[in-house]
Amino acid sequence: ILQQNARISNLELAEMVNLSPTPCARRVKRFEDEGLIKGTTTILDPEKLGLNLTAYVALNLEHHNQDQFEAFERQVIEFPEVVSCSVVTGRAEDYLLKVVVRDIKHYEEFLLSRLNKIKGISTCHSSFELRNITPSRGLPI
Repeated sequence: ILQQNARISNLELAEMVNLSPTPCARRVKRFEDEGLIKGTTTILDPEKLGLNLTAYVALNLEHHNQDQFEAFERQVIEFPEVVSCSVVTGRAEDYLLKVVVRDIKHYEEFLLSRLNKIKGISTCHSSFELRNITPSRGLPI
C-alpha cells in the first residue's frame, strides 16, 4: 500500500491492513528502522517535463578489473539522464543503463559528448522504449 501511495495517512493505512492506528504507526517505524523502507519518493511524469525518449544502453568495458568498473561507475552516476545503471549478467554487455532525455537530439548529445567520453568503454548499444506498460510498479510483495 505504501509503495502505491506513500502519502496515505496512518489512519487510512491502519484501516486497510486491519490494525489500529498506533500499532500500524509502530510497524511502519520499525520497517523504516530495519531498512525495509528506504525512503519515499515522488514520481514525476516524464512527458509533462518534456522528457519524451527513454533509451536502454548496454555497454562493455575494455578491461574487467575493479579499478575500471569503479571509475566508470563514479562517472556515470554524475549524469542526470541516467536514471538506472545496473551491472548485468547473461548478456554480452557489462552494464545496462536506463537513460531519459527530451528527444533524439538530446540523446545524441548525451551519447557522443558525455557517455562515450568515459575512458574504457569498448562497445555501446542503444535500444529505445516504444511504450512502458508497467510504469512505477512497486516490489512484488
